[in-house]
Amino acid sequence: MRQNPSASGKAFLDMLGVFAEFETRLRQERQREGIARAKAKGAYKGRKLTAQAKTQQVIELTMAGLTREAVAEQLGIGKASVYRILKAWRLQHPGACNILAPSCPVSE
Repeated sequence: MRQNPSASGKAFLDMLGVFAEFETRLRQERQREGIARAKAKGAYKGRKLTAQAKTQQVIELTMAGLTREAVAEQLGIGKASVYRILKAWRLQHPGACNILAPSCPVSE
């Protein structure tokens, strides 16, 4: 394509862009309508929270002395999820472990 299209060429490209945006918005509307129908039927529940369901296992394995990486690998979740779970646990259990002590299995 040329660097400086003529006025008619620019108008044509602008029209293509308008139609592409129109089609995208139609697709989004249909998707939202379909999700609303599925939710009304109780069929649409969204993605399951896999890492949050393994919170207790993360805590137990960490307390057993496994590294964050080993816990993540063993449970099939990401390291960031392990750290997120441990952070939430520490906030809920402030007296359970001294965060500053290097021997604390749930400190970062």
